Amino acid sequence: MEKWRWDRFFEAFPYIWDGLLVTVQFTVLGSLVAYTLGLIFAMIRRMRIPVVDQLLWAFIEFVRSTPLLVQIFVLYWVVRPAVFDDLPIETQRLLVGVLALGVHYACYTAEVYRAGIDAVPAAQWEAATALSLPRMRTWTDVILPQAVPRVLPALGNYTIAMFKEVPLLSSIVILDMVYQVKTAYASDTGGTGPEAWLAVGLTFLALSYPCSILVRKVQLRVGAIEAK
Repeated sequence: MEKWRWDRFFEAFPYIWDGLLVTVQFTVLGSLVAYTLGLIFAMIRRMRIPVVDQLLWAFIEFVRSTPLLVQIFVLYWVVRPAVFDDLPIETQRLLVGVLALGVHYACYTAEVYRAGIDAVPAAQWEAATALSLPRMRTWTDVILPQAVPRVLPALGNYTIAMFKEVPLLSSIVILDMVYQVKTAYASDTGGTGPEAWLAVGLTFLALSYPCSILVRKVQLRVGAIEAK
């Protein structure tokens, strides 16, 4: 059995730092797509448009029921050559990675938004109708300001989950923490080794755990406000 080497553990951190910037970039961009698209999905489903509602429901269920890794491969090997083929390869990978994360998590955040919207008292909808407010003003001035704060903790949890799933993008040569460490030790006869993987795992833990604590505090604060 090979002896544990602390030097390999500490040598991994410069590569982790390079990949961390990419990991955070994809988390932020993916979250923006997921939050925006998820809200759009929720609003469309709330309107209950015939056919459109059924098709959107089927799409959401399909995405939620299939692995993210498979969706990444489909986007990269099927959609990318047909849609993004004229762009530089790095731009193609960026778009595929952000779309894969964003669309996947949008199908989850859509249900979160729907729960928040359904929690708005019916009297608020009735008041907006009585005042003859346009549909868009009803959403932007009455419903969403009450619904969004309720779902912030759940959105935060999905952002943390997305952060931990960015390494799946290393399968399409996205230079995240996992890819950086793996390629750094590719020429080493011992391979990447458990020391480097432990360093990666501790980095994810050091970043995601404080964020989860913050999300819990936000959840408690939202709950206290609702109780009042």
